[in-house]
Order: sequence, then C-alpha cells, then structure tokens
Amino acid sequence: MTIEQDLRHSIRAIPDYPKPGIIFRDITTLLGDARAFRRAVDELVQPWAGTKMDKVAGMEARGFILGGAVAHQLSAGFVPIRKKGKLPHSTVSIAYSLEYGVDEMEMHTDAIQKGERVILIDDLIATGGTAEGAVKLLQQMGAEVVAACFVIDLPELGGAAKIEALGVPVRTLIKFEGH
Repeated sequence: MTIEQDLRHSIRAIPDYPKPGIIFRDITTLLGDARAFRRAVDELVQPWAGTKMDKVAGMEARGFILGGAVAHQLSAGFVPIRKKGKLPHSTVSIAYSLEYGVDEMEMHTDAIQKGERVILIDDLIATGGTAEGAVKLLQQMGAEVVAACFVIDLPELGGAAKIEALGVPVRTLIKFEGH
C-alpha cells in the first residue's frame, strides 16, 4: 500500500462541515492511529533527514501537533504561529486573507533569528491564505523558508501555487479532489 493510500484510509471525511457542500478532512483519526501518525511524520521529515534545519514552524492548531513531532525528528526548535492575542511575549503579526474576510496571526519577536532555515508545517492547504500569511511572516523575520509541508492538499483551491509563487517549495502527502 502506498503512503497516500495508507494515510487516506486514516482520515475521516465529514460531509457538509463547516457548511453545506464542504467535505471536512479530519486528521484527528490519523493522529489517533499510532502507525499512520508515525508514517505521516516520517514522510514529512524524510526530505530533510540528515540536513541542518534550525526551526520548524507550526500553524495553530493541528500544525502544532505535526510540527512538534517533525521538529523533534529533525533536532530543530519549534515555533508556534498563533491567532492574534494568544502569545504572552512581544510579538510580530501579519494580516492574512480568509475566504470571508481578514484575520491576523503572530509569533514571538525572538522566535526566529535572521538567516535561520525553517520548515512550515500544517495539516492541510486549501486556498492558502493562512499559509501564505505564515510564510510572509517568517520571511519578514529573516527566515529562509526551506519548504511548506502539509499532510493534505486540496489542489482545486490553488493554495500550493500561492506558496510556490513566494519561492517556497510545497510538499504534500495526499491530494483530495474537490473541497
């Protein structure tokens, strides 16, 4: 069984959530399956195994789970990127586009040092607004964003292309057609 087939079977599809016509791809079932979770993390780490990576940045909230595991495997630090107002120390923020409006995300001002090599991690890329904001925030802080990695890509929504347009390679493990 290929990695994509294996992981696809461990992800729950929830129709009409959060609104009619949307199929929500729930990775909590993948996270709860020790073998699938390990396989996903190993696949996310694989291209950088044995190379120097300074930090892994994870987007709230499932990116924290995956990113923490990837950072551990790479012996790298972990940087949480959170919604505005959630971090306790001085922060830098960026506004990003949502399907219906704008939101802000932030990270601590001392989380990244200029020139550090960083991988961005999240569970899924759809329209790419959140990931695009995170990449720009990391770059604004002087990071070299080596790649943006996601378990799931919804290619019809074009998010991966937005990230690649910023000069950042995108790695995904599974593609689901539709949204």
